[in-house]
Amino acid sequence: MAESQQSHGPGNGVINIGQRIITTLVSMVETRVRLVVVELEEEKANLIQMLMMVGLTMLFTAFGLMSLMVLLIWGVDAQYRLLALVITTGVFFLLALIFGLWSLHKSRQSTLLRHTRKELETDRKLLEDHNT
Repeated sequence: MAESQQSHGPGNGVINIGQRIITTLVSMVETRVRLVVVELEEEKANLIQMLMMVGLTMLFTAFGLMSLMVLLIWGVDAQYRLLALVITTGVFFLLALIFGLWSLHKSRQSTLLRHTRKELETDRKLLEDHNT
């Protein structure tokens, strides 16, 4: 009998509200943590694929350029070989600069945890709207 009076008392509503708030907060945190984990796994897989592709690209490009250099040097007359070396070296440095800048630009476009930050921004706005 004492339990039935205690479960229907005025403090029960406050306890229920507190439990619902805590449950909601825990589920929000759990959702955000799961989202972070999923995004980190995707980024890890993308990064590994990109590193493998870049490594293979660099390897094959290096062999191709070395072969091309040998062909160019052998194909040029002896009196123009120095000029051919200077021109090919300049072209390679220019290409290295262009691709380096392009890689830097691409790396800055990648956004880590974009969806998580968007959800956290939405949560912050909702909390600010409820507080005002």
